[in-house]
Amino acid sequence: MIISTKTLLKSAALALATLSAPAMLTSPVAAQSKTGIAVANYEAAVVRSQAYQAALEQMKTTYKTDIDATNARATALQTEMKPLVDAYNAAVQQPGATQASVQPQAQALQAKRQAGQQELARLQQRVTLATAYVEEQVGKKLNDAIRSAMKVKKVDLVLQPQAVIAREPYVDITDSIIAELNKLVPSASITPPAGWKPGQEQESAQQPAATQQPSGR
Repeated sequence: MIISTKTLLKSAALALATLSAPAMLTSPVAAQSKTGIAVANYEAAVVRSQAYQAALEQMKTTYKTDIDATNARATALQTEMKPLVDAYNAAVQQPGATQASVQPQAQALQAKRQAGQQELARLQQRVTLATAYVEEQVGKKLNDAIRSAMKVKKVDLVLQPQAVIAREPYVDITDSIIAELNKLVPSASITPPAGWKPGQEQESAQQPAATQQPSGR
């Protein structure tokens, strides 16, 4: 695979997520926390839910043509870009090379890279859209899952890991959120409705409030 797993996961969903959260502590130590504070990786919870994982597997079959075409083109682009990379490196290594002297090679390389990225985005457009649709279906129930996990774990406040300097493993409730998501969203469709766009429902919900005129007369 030419495209990295991380890239595929976010843009084309061609590989399973390998994110792992610390295992929940089941010993009495967990009950000793007096702060009622926990941490959770919300993105990992969505990605590791059974609905999301099953959808990824379905996409590998349903959109196999798109995936194969994307990977094949990515391989070809690497070959096409090599002469431009070599030309740029050679120009930089020339005695007395300056930013101005290497600008033609740099611009050629950048233009090729941007064109390649746009081409790959077009090839994986259906996969990207399907991934966004699955994420939205699971994400709709994320808040409910968090609330349920908080009740189960008797937690009053949940923080994201990047906001925490130090913690004990047992305060991570990501696995509990995943378990709740699995109950709330057992499966997700990988076929967006005709004309569907990411965030469309949120925009529709906000539109009435935005267009409502004040009645102060």
